[in-house]
Amino acid sequence: MTSDTTPIAAQDQSALPEDATQSGAHPDDAEHAGERSLHRIVIVGHVDHGKSSLIGRLLHDTGSLPPGKVEELEKISARRGMEIEWSFVLDAFQAERDQAVTIDTTQIWFKTGLRDYVIIDAPGHREFLKNMVSGAASADAAIMVVDAEEGVREQSRRHAYLLHLLGVRQVAVVINKMDLVDFSQTRFDEVSKEITEYLRSIGAAPMMVVPISARGGDNIASRSARTPWYDGPTVISALDGFHGHPGVGAQPLRLPVQDVYKFDARRIIAGRIESGTVSVGDTVLFSPSNKTARVRSIEAWPADHGPETAAAGESVGITLDEQLFVERGEIVSHAEKPPKLSTVFHARLFWLGHKALKVGSRYKLKLLTQEAEVTVRSIERIVDTQTLENASGDAVERNAVAEVTLFSRQVLGLDDYGDLPKTGRFVLIEDYDTVGGGVISMEGLPDQRQAITVKSTNVISVEHQLTADSRAARNGHRGGVLWFTGLSGAGKSTLAMEVEQRLFAKGYQVYVLDGDNVRRGLNANLGFSPEDRTENIRRVGEAASLFADSGIICITAFISPYRVDRDRARASAPGRFHEIYIKADVETCERRDPKGLYKKARAGEIPQFTGVSAPYEPPVAPDLVVDTAGESVGECVEQIIRYIEESFTLEKPGG
Repeated sequence: MTSDTTPIAAQDQSALPEDATQSGAHPDDAEHAGERSLHRIVIVGHVDHGKSSLIGRLLHDTGSLPPGKVEELEKISARRGMEIEWSFVLDAFQAERDQAVTIDTTQIWFKTGLRDYVIIDAPGHREFLKNMVSGAASADAAIMVVDAEEGVREQSRRHAYLLHLLGVRQVAVVINKMDLVDFSQTRFDEVSKEITEYLRSIGAAPMMVVPISARGGDNIASRSARTPWYDGPTVISALDGFHGHPGVGAQPLRLPVQDVYKFDARRIIAGRIESGTVSVGDTVLFSPSNKTARVRSIEAWPADHGPETAAAGESVGITLDEQLFVERGEIVSHAEKPPKLSTVFHARLFWLGHKALKVGSRYKLKLLTQEAEVTVRSIERIVDTQTLENASGDAVERNAVAEVTLFSRQVLGLDDYGDLPKTGRFVLIEDYDTVGGGVISMEGLPDQRQAITVKSTNVISVEHQLTADSRAARNGHRGGVLWFTGLSGAGKSTLAMEVEQRLFAKGYQVYVLDGDNVRRGLNANLGFSPEDRTENIRRVGEAASLFADSGIICITAFISPYRVDRDRARASAPGRFHEIYIKADVETCERRDPKGLYKKARAGEIPQFTGVSAPYEPPVAPDLVVDTAGESVGECVEQIIRYIEESFTLEKPGG
């Protein structure tokens, strides 16, 4: 923020033009302040299908070009021995004019009689798809340009699929270069049917299909006499028919924190509201920190008194009734409708990297204003954007679409794309380059907020008069937690029960917690939803910690597929937690399958089954690895017993 009088709206870089001299009008014009909405439109299509020409003609036909621009274009075109070329309005780089290829996204401020626009010209060339991701990710709607003569090309389908992935649901199609097919209604109908059928096949549908000639201005700002058979909207009226933020005002509040500014005694939390509204006096929740406070004021400059309410699309600053430490990346919401907290999520993404995406690869995730390192845990399927057929594979190549599972070491605040498209999409970065973009699905995964929320208050710890050392001296061994984790069928319960029996015979105080004994009592009120499974593991971790405090060796046998849940259990028993990885691959576990669970999962009868349709995150640095695929039960038991005797047994005096 540059001064006390700088509006926060001016700090929202996503709403500023890259080159304000390119365009006619700026939406911050005082005469339209507070009266006109700003809509972001992305223009996409195959290379040479006429996107830049369409935009240049739009600016000309609505009087949005700066004075003298048309004369400049005429001179440039004449030097090249051609008619006026409207694409030169945008092709600012000499290299682009020489190659006739748009190589970067360009933002153009544009105005119709109804509203203001930022039109994003996205590149159509296959090599520049990553720039199209950047442009489309911030768009409210899209215009897809298809050449009437060439028809729908491979890149047209890729762009359509990518728009769908990035959550752009409002799409208009323009069939350009109708002059090259003599304004044939038959040809228009053929191309229109082809692109409409493809869009519908991926769950989208064009709001309208318009026949145009960008070069001649047909059906751009006014109806063309050369298409008497067409009675639909012009391109301008199609634009004005879009909704800038469909329904976002009624959606839950999402205000990603862009920055925190300090003014005199105030800490002003700034950002752009993506959905919902916020008002003075509201109790708001910050994710993922899980802190709450009340909104004391909504700041505005240079006005002396800020507004009482701000809504989706506005860039705002808020102050709180208490000085919380929050930073960029937090998401402000109302407490009753917060985003989910998770370290793992499913994603459908479009891959743009030169190097293939593989299991174990790491990337920087950008989600709203959050940044985090994520690791690819699994590749569920790869989608052919031409045929829409699914295939399996261990690598996702450039320009392919895939469904994957991503893991982050830090907890993220996120939304399921199906619930909130604006905040449910992300991009991946590698070496400062955009390599992928996609949308989030939390199907079958737990919201981890419940597990990290502390509701008890006024609780005072009472210290036991018996120390851990005195209990250990009586038992001859220390207390602790042996946390068995592994896939279903790996042998956790079998080994736990055998180890318990052997230790008891040796005089150890030992007890096993597994699904059967905790589900009958302690966790009888929990079902098998993702959230209930997380709570199940949380309670087991706390109960196991109490056993360890009492001097008992507590063995737990749970799949516990997520590292964050196991880390939480470790934190409950600091210094006494031992993570034992009962290791067996899916194929081995599936061959055993004593309860027939894998068979049911493969048949689709058990959704989100770990190892089949839900991820398992192996321990990074377990205290012990027991390979049940390569060793017998007896050998595995002996290995665990030796570890326990070395780790828990007290040395005898003089020993």
